[in-house]
Amino acid sequence: MTQYDLLALALFALLWFGFNWLTDTSRTFARISLTRLMIEERRRWLRNTLRRELRMIDTQILAGLQQGTAFFASSTIFALGGCFALLGATEKVQTIFADLPFIFHSSREGFEIKVGGLACLFGYAFFKFGWSYRLFNYCSILIGAIPMMSDVAGREEEAERAVEKAADMNIIAAMNFNAGLRTVFLSIGYLGWFVNAFVFMATTTLIILVLLRRQFFSEARAALLSPATGGKS
Repeated sequence: MTQYDLLALALFALLWFGFNWLTDTSRTFARISLTRLMIEERRRWLRNTLRRELRMIDTQILAGLQQGTAFFASSTIFALGGCFALLGATEKVQTIFADLPFIFHSSREGFEIKVGGLACLFGYAFFKFGWSYRLFNYCSILIGAIPMMSDVAGREEEAERAVEKAADMNIIAAMNFNAGLRTVFLSIGYLGWFVNAFVFMATTTLIILVLLRRQFFSEARAALLSPATGGKS
């Protein structure tokens, strides 16, 4: 662990937390993020439940969200198991690395620290995906508690509160899913550390730039913008 390794690790953490703040909570940036645009779309979706007598569409959407979350949760478990298997083969891996150019060879302890950090990333992602799956389950229950269209008359305030509860739960679940997914993306940049600290910094920066483009300059974001915004917000 050299000073360059520590610098690369600090940059990794700084870019990670900075990206999360910029896309999830910041309201000072000139362009609204794709994540925040989708938050409003989620609210619109759940408000529409008050105008639907049959909610099979909503249950199908939630089922799809849960399936995607379960897939990533199970994937991170397999990745976590791979990290522990890698720890058991440290000597073999270091022997392979010894024949590769441009790799700064570290001690066994340094290699194990890097693998341990990768395992922590996948463990964090698993907990985020697992919690997201649970919250989507709660959201389905809250949608079931929304009064039917035929029963809303005279209970408008109660119905609105029920919708807001379901929307808030859905948004929290989505934010946890996004946090887990970003961790998986950043773990790809983290792999550069096994080459050397400079590659680690380069791959982390590249991943962040790709994610920033998707959040603020992608076609998906442009598709969500209404004509009234002029494509500038």
